Amino acid sequence: MKPPSSSGPRRIEPGDLAPGGAEAFAELAAGCEPVVLAGLCRAWPAVRAANEGWPTLAAYLLGYATDRMGETFVGAPAIAGRYDYGDGPEGFNFDRVSMTLAQGLDRMGRAAADARLATHYMGSLPVDDYVPGFDEDNRLDLLAPAIRPRVWLGNAGRVACHYDTYDNIACVVAGRRRFTLYPPDAVGDLYVGPIDHTLAGQPISMAANAPDGDPRYPRFATAASRAWVVELQPGDALFLPKLWWHQVEALEPVNMLVNYWWDAAAVGPDAPYLTMMLAMTAIAERPPAERAAWRAFFDHYVFRPDGHPLAHLPVERHGLLDKGAHGRIRALVMRALRGG
Repeated sequence: MKPPSSSGPRRIEPGDLAPGGAEAFAELAAGCEPVVLAGLCRAWPAVRAANEGWPTLAAYLLGYATDRMGETFVGAPAIAGRYDYGDGPEGFNFDRVSMTLAQGLDRMGRAAADARLATHYMGSLPVDDYVPGFDEDNRLDLLAPAIRPRVWLGNAGRVACHYDTYDNIACVVAGRRRFTLYPPDAVGDLYVGPIDHTLAGQPISMAANAPDGDPRYPRFATAASRAWVVELQPGDALFLPKLWWHQVEALEPVNMLVNYWWDAAAVGPDAPYLTMMLAMTAIAERPPAERAAWRAFFDHYVFRPDGHPLAHLPVERHGLLDKGAHGRIRALVMRALRGG
């Protein structure tokens, strides 16, 4: 999975997915590698409004906006929108403030015009809660309507390097965005911070934001050599598969992005991340030789490099390993966890 350092993600131009549309995109997404979707949302009214300037875009969004309060990162001018860990009362270099979208848009506009003011960032705002109807006028036909978009707004800044457990299409509406991407198996070279003390839900790389050559992170050079850097213009989009690490920089005084998260492989409430968490408590601190033995069993039953573990038996004898047995396995595990 090592991306060539001299290259970058595949780039799809407008019309390349036609005539297959959603089906062609689903096949593309199955490759589990980032893809630039050039000009995917260029025709959106929101992009056209953004091209006329921030006041026009802000007025356009206010036409949909509710009065719902949303969490806003507020950073002193000194951090230049680089929200991260720090020496503040909660261990961060910014404050969390609740405000309406109208208030946030106003403060972003003011900060864009005056570098002495604090920067503002409102992220992951569900369209249905904050700008209902926005998606009807700014459509993305590659995905099912049940996959609901979210809005990200802010001044120039940087979102720390992290991963998501869902597939993602990120559509740039206003301002340029720079994504620095690392493959999932770079995790050991990124020096990831705490799982339960995060900026916005997901663990972040401590090394990706550190000064070059920081002696605390000697293996980061390996990750950096594998990075892909992608810069998107308004109207462009990026398909970002789950578990790909990404640092996102908003490069203009004010910026807007719309994203869509989904998991096409979900078969119920079970989630791989939760499974990993439980495995950490059950396996991570066992003796090395025993961990190696469990690794062999995980490979055989879970990752299946040699195919289905019971391929030598008729399907009707697959029992708990049958595709339709997820509920039975879940019930068995829950009984065991409850001591039943």
